[in-house]
Amino acid sequence: MRGFLRKMASEVPEGGCTPDNPVQYLLKLDDDAHPLNPLIGQQVTLTHTGNIQCLECGRKTKKSYSQGFCYPCFKKLAQCDLCVVSPERCHYDQGTCRDDEFAKNFCMQPHIVYIANSSGTKVGITRPENLPTRWIDQGAVQALPVMRVMTRQQSGFVEVAFKNHISDKTQWQQMLKAENRHVDMIERRDQLMGDIKADLEPVIERFGIQAIQPILDAEVQTFCYPMTRYPTKVSSLSFDKTPDVGGTLIGIKGQYLVFDTGVINLRRFTSYEMEVTVSEAPVAGDAEEQLSLL
Repeated sequence: MRGFLRKMASEVPEGGCTPDNPVQYLLKLDDDAHPLNPLIGQQVTLTHTGNIQCLECGRKTKKSYSQGFCYPCFKKLAQCDLCVVSPERCHYDQGTCRDDEFAKNFCMQPHIVYIANSSGTKVGITRPENLPTRWIDQGAVQALPVMRVMTRQQSGFVEVAFKNHISDKTQWQQMLKAENRHVDMIERRDQLMGDIKADLEPVIERFGIQAIQPILDAEVQTFCYPMTRYPTKVSSLSFDKTPDVGGTLIGIKGQYLVFDTGVINLRRFTSYEMEVTVSEAPVAGDAEEQLSLL
């Protein structure tokens, strides 16, 4: 297999996740998607050819910026602007947005504020159509939508209110060391809604109560991941340090491949050209059948 790396795709099994039927992952190279779950237990090696190709313009670049772009595109594209990471810093109303069409289709659309249990309880934001993929990408074992707002900027202000009481980051090392213990997400939501009341009042006053709505009828979503075991020590692997990364694939969680040699965040290396090889399974059985899936 050979192609330019894209973010891993994921699918929730019909009827929901169970330990025996976890999230299904697909390795994406260019426009091709290859099932990854059947390769757990196999020897998998990814080799960076040295080529990096910009997601936007297709030009060759020595370095990838903002997960897949060349430097000129990174500087001009609206999706690479700082306000995408910090939505409360949106400057669309000042007339300085890099791309009005992008803003209308992406930023000026309804967003969800949620809490998730990944390396602990955290707050996050996303568009409704990105669920549940957003939660899976963070390695969350539980997630719950808590607020619905009308724009991305508003979601940023609401997230800031939550951040005064809860983290907005996933501690990826901790997330990869264990299956996080389940908590009562409804109770946690109710507690946080009380905690943020004073911080949220100025946001509601500015945008109106109709624009900032609590979600009280959502169900807690739960996820299980294809992990045969969790590493006791998390060692990060990088194609910027060595062209070859691999070993026995022992699991997949978030956007990480977990090998017996270390872990690698594939999303970080979007647009890197890869050659992927898979050896026969170390035990008798379905090696040829598993390899045929590629």
